[in-house]
Amino acid sequence: MNSRSRTFLLAVAVAAILGYAPGQTSARKITTLKPATAKTPAPNKSALDKPTLEAYVRHLFVWGPAIQVSISDPKPSISLPGFQEVTVRGSAGEATLEETFYISKDGQKILRATVFDIKDNPFKPELEKIKTQLQPSFGTPGATVVLVLFSDFECPFCKEEAKMLRQNLLSAYPKQVRVYFKDFPLDQIHPWAKLASLAGRCIFRQNPAAFWTYFDWMFEQQAEITPENVKAKVFDFAKGKEIDLIQLSRCLETRATEAEVNANIADAKALQVNQIPTMFINGRRVVGNRSWPEIRQIIDYEIEYQRTARNAGEDCGCEVKLPAPRLN
Repeated sequence: MNSRSRTFLLAVAVAAILGYAPGQTSARKITTLKPATAKTPAPNKSALDKPTLEAYVRHLFVWGPAIQVSISDPKPSISLPGFQEVTVRGSAGEATLEETFYISKDGQKILRATVFDIKDNPFKPELEKIKTQLQPSFGTPGATVVLVLFSDFECPFCKEEAKMLRQNLLSAYPKQVRVYFKDFPLDQIHPWAKLASLAGRCIFRQNPAAFWTYFDWMFEQQAEITPENVKAKVFDFAKGKEIDLIQLSRCLETRATEAEVNANIADAKALQVNQIPTMFINGRRVVGNRSWPEIRQIIDYEIEYQRTARNAGEDCGCEVKLPAPRLN
């Protein structure tokens, strides 16, 4: 082996050690493995943390900064054991919405659900909140089916519903139905609705039977009434009726019935009524202006249900009366 061959073999050996290959013009970099830097784990989010839940709900419902959000403290759920129950309330002016969320104990899962107890009427939560004492009513006391109307005298859809019910209910169901009226004036968009409700309550105090004449008249006159003439219109109605005009005037001037109207508004909000008209038929929520065939179908079902099927809860939604002592 001559000196040139020995030089070539030595060069190959060195190249192999250093990572070169014969004929390569650049060197292959030898990578040195370094221990991976441990990443700090992100903290677990928990729906039991109020700011975290608020951010989540705002994203869920598209609630921007204009919506005020309040969140109740978590409490063990009675209706869904093993979960924490939280009430989230959003509000903007007079508009409000409440939602109940059920959160797992570790705060990782959220349920937005209606929970039913098979032994109870499915409308029991609504029935427990509906108050009909001392409210204007027509129909048969103690009837099988009870309709509770939340309405507004200035609402055009309420007008259509009122006309439909007054034209059909008693002729179709002379003994099986009782109807109650509860005020829910949306005065932020209907400027004379609340005063009309106050006046209705003043008339009801004097002459309960005259209320339903007022009810029909107000809806018939709806297009003619303005914030400026509503009080004069009320007095036009009252003339010739069995209503003391001086007493009516005093009632309106002092807003003597405002607490009653406000109580009905509070009841509507407790029931999460956020659209008018809304009625409850034996506790079943019926939202919007429905056709008479739709309403009749529900009433017919309730009449038959109360006659036969008693296996979905014993509460029928029948008339709630004030307790009174027996006199004999």
